This record gives sequence, C-alpha cells and structure tokens, in this order.
Amino acid sequence: MRVLVTGGSGFIGRHVVRRLRQRGDDVVVADLVDFPDGAIELVKGDLRDEAVVKAAVTSDLDAVVHLAALTSVLQSVNAPHDTFRTNVLATELLLERCRSEGVGRFVFASTNAVVGNVGADTIDERAPLMPLTPYGATKAASEMLLSAYSAAYGLITVALRFTNIYGAGMQTKDSVIARLMRAAQSSSGIEIYGDGEQLRDYLYVTDAARAIELALTLSTSDTVTIGAAESVSMNVLHQLACEATGVAIGAEHIAGKPGEMPAVIVRTSHAAELGFSCEYDVLAGLKATWADFLARA
Repeated sequence: MRVLVTGGSGFIGRHVVRRLRQRGDDVVVADLVDFPDGAIELVKGDLRDEAVVKAAVTSDLDAVVHLAALTSVLQSVNAPHDTFRTNVLATELLLERCRSEGVGRFVFASTNAVVGNVGADTIDERAPLMPLTPYGATKAASEMLLSAYSAAYGLITVALRFTNIYGAGMQTKDSVIARLMRAAQSSSGIEIYGDGEQLRDYLYVTDAARAIELALTLSTSDTVTIGAAESVSMNVLHQLACEATGVAIGAEHIAGKPGEMPAVIVRTSHAAELGFSCEYDVLAGLKATWADFLARA
C-alpha cells in the first residue's frame, strides 16, 4: 500500500511509519516538521492550507492515516478557534481531497473524550457523543465528517477512539507518564490531583500503531474503541512507575481540577472481535518506557 501519514513526525506517527515501512508499505509523511529519518518522503506544511493538502493527497495513494491534531485539552479550552481549524478544517480538507482523487480509505485517530463524563460507567462505541471540551468536540465533529463521507461517497473510514497513549519516544510530552519518568530521572516528584483515585486506561504506543495497521485492513467503515481495557488509579500508576523505574518517586497531593472525569473505563470487545489485542500491560509498558528514557539520557 501507499499510505499518507499526517503527523507522521510526531510521537505516535513515528511508530506508525516505522511499522508500515517494516511491512513493506510505501509511506509519505505530512507534517510541520522534518521526519527523523531523512529518507522518508515528506510533505512539509500546515494541513489547514489547501495547497499543502493538495500536495500530500495524490491519486496514487491507497489510504490516509490522519494523526495530525492539536491534542492538548487545556490548549483547546484557551484557544478553541485554533483547535477547530487544526482538528476539523484540516480533516475536512483531507477527506474532500480523498474524494476528488479517489483515495478510498481513511483512518482517523479519535479519542474517548468524544463521550465525556459518564461517571464510573464503561465506555464503548454505543455511548452518546457529549464532549466536555473543545478538543473532544473537534474529534466528535471529525467523526461525523467521516460518517458523512463514508455514506455519501463510499470512502472506507475508520475512527479509532484511543485512550491515553504512552511509550518510547515520549520525552517531550506533557502527560502524566512522561512526568513520572522525568521525575524518576531527576529524583524529583510529581503532583497528584485530588485523592488520586481517578481511573484511566493507558495504551502503549506500539499497541496503538498495531491498531492503526489493523484498521487499514478493514473492508467496511467503523468506529472502534482502542485501549488496554485495564483502568488503574493515579495512585496505582504512581506505585507501578516506582516499581518499573526502581526509584521512589515523590508525590504531593494537590486540589483536584474542576470537571475532571472520575473514571475512564473502556470496553474493547468490538476491537477484540476485529482481531485486536494488546501486547503490553501497564507495568510492562512502563518498564519499556523507562528503558527508552534511560537510553536517550
């Protein structure tokens, strides 16, 4: 296959590109920055620019994997218009270009944040869309665009609703696991919001890449929840990080953030029906992440 990976120079994108190339695919990357491997074919530019989209999406493509996005929830709250243009406008431009050029397959990185706060209930593909932030709303809007282009034009569109992705290569990320790893390296500590009993599902990055590879083989459009199906509390995550790193990482409990979801618990039975399973549990993933942090120190 010849596949365009948008955001291919990013944390998740690099793993996806590597996996697709290993299986023999011809990969093109579209991103704002260079790909670490200079040998990759790159379209450099902003996907909100129609000229960049025109250069990236050509009739010889078999599929588009759309990862490029503004993913910061806080940034989306502070800059909702920019988040809309980056996450929704770019998606529409890509879909429209796929339609005009006859590119028949589109895989989209979505999120369980499209569902919003369901308390301690389990989240699956049947949950109604009720996002709580502009970030979640842009992903929900993009899912609706995928649905429309599938129904109206016959594109095979797959939205993968990922949980929290972590793993090798996340040194610059501002997520909780990256903060835990940096704290272990520097013998410092982290802040834990509230009582630390909020539950989250953590998905190792190569498992996310495997899900994307699977999505490229589906013969019909779909929406799939992708996670480890192993929700752990922040307190347990902290303990597991200490075990994985061999460092007694300090922790200070501070006031909780307003509106924080008490739990993210996902049901991944549909993904399993399609053939997806995780290779990493949380402890194994943390150990692999720590080994990568040490190797790059």
